[in-house]
Amino acid sequence: MNLPNKLTLSRIILSPIFMALFLIDNLYTRYLALLVFSLAALTDVYDGYLARKTGVITNFGKFMDPLADKLLTSMAFISLVALGYAKAWMIIVIVGREFFITGLRSIAAYKGIVIFPSILAQVKTASQMLVIFIILVFINLKMTLLPAGYNWTIFTSPKTMRLFDGMILVCVILTVATGIDYLVKNGAILKGVLR
Repeated sequence: MNLPNKLTLSRIILSPIFMALFLIDNLYTRYLALLVFSLAALTDVYDGYLARKTGVITNFGKFMDPLADKLLTSMAFISLVALGYAKAWMIIVIVGREFFITGLRSIAAYKGIVIFPSILAQVKTASQMLVIFIILVFINLKMTLLPAGYNWTIFTSPKTMRLFDGMILVCVILTVATGIDYLVKNGAILKGVLR
Protein backbone atom coordinates (compact mmCIF):
# COMPACT_ATOMS: atom_id res chain seq x y z
CA MET A 1 0.00 0.00 0.00
CA ASN A 2 2.03 2.95 -1.32
CA LEU A 3 1.32 6.64 -0.66
CA PRO A 4 -0.66 7.31 -3.88
CA ASN A 5 -2.97 4.39 -3.06
CA LYS A 6 -3.36 5.63 0.52
CA LEU A 7 -4.38 9.02 -0.85
CA THR A 8 -6.92 7.33 -3.09
CA LEU A 9 -8.36 5.46 -0.10
CA SER A 10 -8.46 8.69 1.90
CA ARG A 11 -10.62 10.23 -0.87
CA ILE A 12 -13.07 7.34 -0.56
CA ILE A 13 -13.23 7.86 3.23
CA LEU A 14 -13.59 11.63 2.93
CA SER A 15 -16.52 11.44 0.46
CA PRO A 16 -19.27 10.40 2.94
CA ILE A 17 -17.77 12.71 5.59
CA PHE A 18 -18.13 15.61 3.14
CA MET A 19 -21.73 14.67 2.37
CA ALA A 20 -22.70 14.35 6.05
CA LEU A 21 -21.17 17.73 6.89
CA PHE A 22 -22.63 19.49 3.87
CA LEU A 23 -26.21 18.32 4.44
CA ILE A 24 -26.26 19.76 7.96
CA ASP A 25 -27.83 23.23 7.72
CA ASN A 26 -25.09 24.98 9.66
CA LEU A 27 -22.53 27.54 8.50
CA TYR A 28 -19.63 25.87 10.32
CA THR A 29 -20.34 22.40 8.94
CA ARG A 30 -20.74 23.85 5.44
CA TYR A 31 -17.29 25.44 5.69
CA LEU A 32 -15.91 22.14 6.99
CA ALA A 33 -17.58 20.38 4.08
CA LEU A 34 -15.90 22.79 1.65
CA LEU A 35 -12.55 22.11 3.32
CA VAL A 36 -13.06 18.33 3.20
CA PHE A 37 -14.10 18.46 -0.48
CA SER A 38 -11.08 20.62 -1.34
CA LEU A 39 -8.70 18.26 0.46
CA ALA A 40 -10.27 15.24 -1.24
CA ALA A 41 -10.02 16.90 -4.66
CA LEU A 42 -6.37 17.79 -4.02
CA THR A 43 -5.58 14.14 -3.17
CA ASP A 44 -6.76 13.29 -6.68
CA VAL A 45 -4.19 15.66 -8.18
CA TYR A 46 -1.42 14.67 -5.79
CA ASP A 47 -1.79 10.87 -5.91
CA GLY A 48 -1.59 10.87 -9.70
CA TYR A 49 1.45 13.15 -9.63
CA LEU A 50 3.18 10.96 -7.03
CA ALA A 51 2.39 7.74 -8.87
CA ARG A 52 3.89 9.08 -12.10
CA LYS A 53 6.90 10.69 -10.40
CA THR A 54 7.86 7.64 -8.34
CA GLY A 55 6.86 5.09 -10.98
CA VAL A 56 4.63 3.18 -8.56
CA ILE A 57 1.59 2.94 -10.80
CA THR A 58 -0.37 -0.14 -9.69
CA ASN A 59 -3.42 -1.96 -10.99
CA PHE A 60 -5.11 -1.11 -7.68
CA GLY A 61 -4.49 2.59 -8.29
CA LYS A 62 -5.60 2.42 -11.92
CA PHE A 63 -8.93 0.94 -10.85
CA MET A 64 -9.57 2.61 -7.50
CA ASP A 65 -8.49 6.17 -8.40
CA PRO A 66 -11.33 6.75 -10.92
CA LEU A 67 -13.77 5.01 -8.55
CA ALA A 68 -12.77 7.35 -5.70
CA ASP A 69 -13.33 10.33 -8.02
CA LYS A 70 -16.78 9.06 -8.95
CA LEU A 71 -17.77 8.57 -5.32
CA LEU A 72 -16.69 12.08 -4.38
CA THR A 73 -18.34 13.87 -7.30
CA SER A 74 -21.51 11.76 -7.16
CA MET A 75 -22.02 12.42 -3.44
CA ALA A 76 -21.39 16.12 -3.99
CA PHE A 77 -23.82 16.37 -6.93
CA ILE A 78 -26.51 14.43 -5.05
CA SER A 79 -26.07 16.82 -2.11
CA LEU A 80 -26.51 19.80 -4.45
CA VAL A 81 -29.75 18.29 -5.75
CA ALA A 82 -30.97 17.83 -2.17
CA LEU A 83 -30.43 21.56 -1.51
CA GLY A 84 -31.93 22.69 -4.82
CA TYR A 85 -28.71 23.82 -6.48
CA ALA A 86 -28.73 21.21 -9.24
CA LYS A 87 -31.40 19.67 -11.48
CA ALA A 88 -32.10 16.04 -10.60
CA TRP A 89 -32.23 14.86 -14.23
CA MET A 90 -28.74 16.20 -14.94
CA ILE A 91 -27.29 14.47 -11.90
CA ILE A 92 -29.10 11.22 -12.72
CA VAL A 93 -27.38 11.26 -16.14
CA ILE A 94 -23.97 11.97 -14.59
CA VAL A 95 -24.23 9.44 -11.76
CA GLY A 96 -25.84 6.82 -14.00
CA ARG A 97 -23.03 7.07 -16.54
CA GLU A 98 -20.35 7.01 -13.85
CA PHE A 99 -21.53 3.82 -12.23
CA PHE A 100 -22.42 2.11 -15.53
CA ILE A 101 -18.85 2.63 -16.74
CA THR A 102 -17.47 1.66 -13.32
CA GLY A 103 -19.49 -1.56 -13.51
CA LEU A 104 -18.03 -2.40 -16.91
CA ARG A 105 -14.52 -1.58 -15.70
CA SER A 106 -15.11 -3.81 -12.67
CA ILE A 107 -16.08 -6.73 -14.90
CA ALA A 108 -12.98 -6.11 -17.03
CA ALA A 109 -10.80 -5.95 -13.90
CA TYR A 110 -12.30 -9.24 -12.68
CA LYS A 111 -11.18 -10.77 -15.98
CA GLY A 112 -7.69 -9.35 -15.45
CA ILE A 113 -8.07 -6.42 -17.84
CA VAL A 114 -7.35 -2.89 -16.60
CA ILE A 115 -8.88 -0.13 -18.71
CA PHE A 116 -7.23 3.26 -18.29
CA PRO A 117 -9.18 6.52 -18.02
CA SER A 118 -8.65 8.69 -21.09
CA ILE A 119 -7.37 12.27 -21.10
CA LEU A 120 -10.91 13.40 -21.95
CA ALA A 121 -12.23 11.49 -18.91
CA GLN A 122 -9.68 13.26 -16.72
CA VAL A 123 -10.83 16.62 -18.12
CA LYS A 124 -14.42 15.57 -17.35
CA THR A 125 -13.55 14.77 -13.73
CA ALA A 126 -11.63 18.03 -13.30
CA SER A 127 -14.57 20.03 -14.72
CA GLN A 128 -17.00 18.30 -12.37
CA MET A 129 -14.84 19.04 -9.33
CA LEU A 130 -14.37 22.67 -10.40
CA VAL A 131 -18.11 23.23 -10.85
CA ILE A 132 -18.87 21.61 -7.50
CA PHE A 133 -16.21 23.75 -5.80
CA ILE A 134 -17.62 26.97 -7.31
CA ILE A 135 -21.16 26.16 -6.16
CA LEU A 136 -19.96 25.18 -2.68
CA VAL A 137 -18.11 28.50 -2.35
CA PHE A 138 -21.24 30.35 -3.50
CA ILE A 139 -23.42 28.57 -0.93
CA ASN A 140 -20.98 29.38 1.87
CA LEU A 141 -20.69 33.02 0.83
CA LYS A 142 -24.48 33.30 0.66
CA MET A 143 -24.88 31.78 4.14
CA THR A 144 -22.20 34.12 5.49
CA LEU A 145 -23.04 37.43 3.81
CA LEU A 146 -26.85 37.49 3.57
CA PRO A 147 -27.38 37.43 7.37
CA ALA A 148 -24.74 40.16 7.65
CA GLY A 149 -26.84 42.45 5.45
CA TYR A 150 -25.03 42.01 2.15
CA ASN A 151 -28.11 41.54 -0.05
CA TRP A 152 -26.19 41.16 -3.27
CA THR A 153 -28.30 40.42 -6.33
CA ILE A 154 -26.16 37.41 -7.21
CA PHE A 155 -27.48 35.57 -4.14
CA THR A 156 -31.15 35.79 -5.16
CA SER A 157 -31.14 36.27 -8.93
CA PRO A 158 -32.60 33.45 -11.08
CA LYS A 159 -29.68 34.14 -13.45
CA THR A 160 -27.32 32.64 -10.86
CA MET A 161 -29.22 29.35 -10.87
CA ARG A 162 -29.32 29.37 -14.67
CA LEU A 163 -25.55 29.87 -14.67
CA PHE A 164 -25.15 26.86 -12.37
CA ASP A 165 -27.48 24.84 -14.63
CA GLY A 166 -25.32 25.79 -17.62
CA MET A 167 -22.12 24.81 -15.84
CA ILE A 168 -23.57 21.46 -14.79
CA LEU A 169 -24.93 20.92 -18.32
CA VAL A 170 -21.36 21.23 -19.64
CA CYS A 171 -20.42 18.49 -17.15
CA VAL A 172 -23.33 16.37 -18.41
CA ILE A 173 -22.20 16.75 -22.03
CA LEU A 174 -18.60 15.87 -21.14
CA THR A 175 -19.75 12.93 -19.04
CA VAL A 176 -21.91 11.48 -21.81
CA ALA A 177 -19.22 12.16 -24.43
CA THR A 178 -16.55 10.37 -22.39
CA GLY A 179 -18.92 7.47 -21.78
CA ILE A 180 -19.47 7.06 -25.52
CA ASP A 181 -15.72 7.46 -26.14
CA TYR A 182 -15.02 4.79 -23.51
CA LEU A 183 -17.47 2.31 -25.10
CA VAL A 184 -16.20 2.94 -28.65
CA LYS A 185 -12.50 2.60 -27.75
CA ASN A 186 -13.00 -0.45 -25.55
CA GLY A 187 -15.87 -2.11 -27.41
CA ALA A 188 -13.85 -5.17 -28.43
CA ILE A 189 -12.56 -5.68 -24.89
CA LEU A 190 -16.01 -5.30 -23.39
CA LYS A 191 -17.57 -7.74 -25.87
CA GLY A 192 -15.00 -10.34 -24.84
CA VAL A 193 -15.56 -9.61 -21.17
CA LEU A 194 -19.35 -9.84 -21.35
CA ARG A 195 -19.41 -13.22 -23.11
